[in-house]
Amino acid sequence: IMIPVTEFRQFSEQQPAFRVLKPWWDVFTDYLSVIMLMIGVFGCTLQVMQDKIICLPQRTSSPSENTSEVEVRSLLHPQSNISAVPREMKGRKTDLDLQQYLFINQMCYEKALHWYAKYFPYLVLIHTLIFMVCSNFWFKFPGSSSKIEHFISMLGKCFDSPWTTRALSEVSGENPEEKDHKKSGTNRSNIAVSPGEGSLERTQSLRSIPEKIVVDKPSASVLDKKEGEQAKALFEKVKKFRLHVEEGDILYLMYVRQTVFKVFKFLLIIGYNSSLVNQVRNSVSCEVEIQDMTGYKNFKCNHTMAHLFSKLSYCYLCLVAVYGLTSLYTSYWLFYRSLKEYSFEYVRQETGINDIPDVKNDFAFMLHMIDQYDPLYSKRFAVFLSEVSENKLKQLNLNHEWTTEKLRQRLQINANNRIELQLFMLSGLPDTVFELTELQSLKLEIINNVTIPTSISQLEDLQELSLYQCSLKLHTTATSFLKENLKVLRVKFDDNRELPNWMYSLRNLEELFLTGSLSPDASKNVVLESLREMKCLKTLSIKSNLTKIPQSIVDVSSHLQRLYLHNDGTKLVMLNNLKKMSNLIELELVRCDLERIPHAIFSLTNLQELDLKENNLRSIEEIISFQHLRKLICLKLWHNGIMYIPEHIKKLGSLERLYFSYNKIEILPSHLFLCNKLRYLDVSNNDIRFIPPEIGVLQSLQYFSVTCNKIENLPDELFFCKKLKTLKLGKNSLSILSPKISYLALLTHLELKGNHFELLPQELGCCRALKRSGLIVEETLFETLPSDVRDQMKAE
Repeated sequence: IMIPVTEFRQFSEQQPAFRVLKPWWDVFTDYLSVIMLMIGVFGCTLQVMQDKIICLPQRTSSPSENTSEVEVRSLLHPQSNISAVPREMKGRKTDLDLQQYLFINQMCYEKALHWYAKYFPYLVLIHTLIFMVCSNFWFKFPGSSSKIEHFISMLGKCFDSPWTTRALSEVSGENPEEKDHKKSGTNRSNIAVSPGEGSLERTQSLRSIPEKIVVDKPSASVLDKKEGEQAKALFEKVKKFRLHVEEGDILYLMYVRQTVFKVFKFLLIIGYNSSLVNQVRNSVSCEVEIQDMTGYKNFKCNHTMAHLFSKLSYCYLCLVAVYGLTSLYTSYWLFYRSLKEYSFEYVRQETGINDIPDVKNDFAFMLHMIDQYDPLYSKRFAVFLSEVSENKLKQLNLNHEWTTEKLRQRLQINANNRIELQLFMLSGLPDTVFELTELQSLKLEIINNVTIPTSISQLEDLQELSLYQCSLKLHTTATSFLKENLKVLRVKFDDNRELPNWMYSLRNLEELFLTGSLSPDASKNVVLESLREMKCLKTLSIKSNLTKIPQSIVDVSSHLQRLYLHNDGTKLVMLNNLKKMSNLIELELVRCDLERIPHAIFSLTNLQELDLKENNLRSIEEIISFQHLRKLICLKLWHNGIMYIPEHIKKLGSLERLYFSYNKIEILPSHLFLCNKLRYLDVSNNDIRFIPPEIGVLQSLQYFSVTCNKIENLPDELFFCKKLKTLKLGKNSLSILSPKISYLALLTHLELKGNHFELLPQELGCCRALKRSGLIVEETLFETLPSDVRDQMKAE
């Protein structure tokens, strides 16, 4: 039975996809292996099917032998004439002719025939199978096969991905007008056009032609959401695979080893075969000790396969020689070239994607192998190694997801009465944002690697920009646009190195808000570049950990009107620079660990509002110096440890708003009410037990809060403050609310919750402006009011 060649298919054939990692020499040697295998199988089949050897008795020529033969024959056949002349000898008659010659054939085959002539077909078969296994071993070995399978799987997807065509067509298939526009309007996140690209296009290089043909298809510029997501996943796969494969060189070593083994085996086969091939002969002399039965001892045998085997062995040797030379060339290729490094220089020049990184180790080796199959594969694969290309894809996906209509739905009016768009935690900035021409404020939170393109100039009304933990770059044209148009900039950062450099050149900026750590070490100087360019800066807010007022703030001191310094509790010292800010209208020094009111403040004659919230102020005797600040209308000393209000407070005649909440004040002094312009007074969250009747002097009072104190009685004079709109008396020890509450006709907000009232006076009905929503009181207490008063309050 013939052995079908298909039985050996698994040794030679791999998955069709693996062919991309088979250079021409591997394909060539595979075919040689198949021919050698056919020789082996053909030889083995003949060995099994045909008679191996045919033997006949050999004439003896020596006299002694002739004599003995004659004697034997005379004994056996006495009737025969005995002659002295030698005659041809005859064998003994046994009637076992067939059996004895089969026996002789077998004996001579085993004894006289050279082993090479006997086993030649089997040797061919074994060597060929070893060659086949060796050639494909790296496809089967677990450590290398898994990497190869992953690589080939990704390679196919990258080759077929619509994104590959899109990315390459962007740079190799544009018309001149588009290209000019691209060169003038590109930004760092777009694919850069390399200087040599024009010449490459004109030469119509073989590799770039297929891409240009594809570009003409209308689908090349369209990438639907599913395709975009698949391409995005491919970028992640390629990135992780590269990290994994670049660590080692198992594939390279495996391939080198199997190639070296093939060369060694080739030398071995050539060596012993060439010396033994002449042992395959037609005629073989054989001596078998069987004359007792047959009458013959010497035989002449004919090896029936010798002629054919001789030709096959020479043919086999030629094939092995070609195989060996090919393996030697492979070895030369492996050792002469640097296969552990792969440069995409040509691809970078041709495609214009300049950030494709060079790779090393097994990743490089596989790409070198791919190039032997078809260089177009590595070119298309390279697109997925480029961060620029990846960013471009993310941008397309973003644009697809965030349409102009969807963004328009998110527009809202902010605190500055501007139309604002807020984007949070996106992978980038959609280009569709720049189609919202009505946009006045753009707020970006936790968006990394954003580059503002030139198209921002379409937003002619844009005045406000907020960047919260965003790393942002600007195109040159975009910088020029923001220099002219931007009025408000808010930046929240983790490290001062994240502060955008272009910020310092915004010459028309009016308000700047910075939040983040400016000096990691208190002993170091603050890192904040000069703000001298900001000629129009009126408002500056810094929430950080400053130890002193930076020189950069002094640079703008002449025209700065509002300064807000919010520290994280770090002590702010050396405040003398404040004196230079003569035009300050508002000043906030919050959480600066101040124990005294800084003397520098008393020089700010234009100051209208001062906020010293959350410091360590205990005594405010220096308050007398505020009498020089004729324009001071608002003083905030809340969230400190102030024990008492000094008598000098009466000298602050211009005060309209006063915040003393969250302190440790026990007595509300009567001289406080000599500040008769007060409209807003907040002394909540203290330890006050008594409100002096002098409060009635404050005829302008509109807001009064004493919540969270220990007040037991209210003076009737309080109700003479007829302009009161908000009265907060909650969480005290009050038990009676005077009917004179009816005097407060303008009252809109009354807080009584958390006291000991048993009932509410019906005179509350006279407060026509007070509605149920403005009355903060327990529901049971509200029910004590007459029903008509309740109905009146509920009627909004």
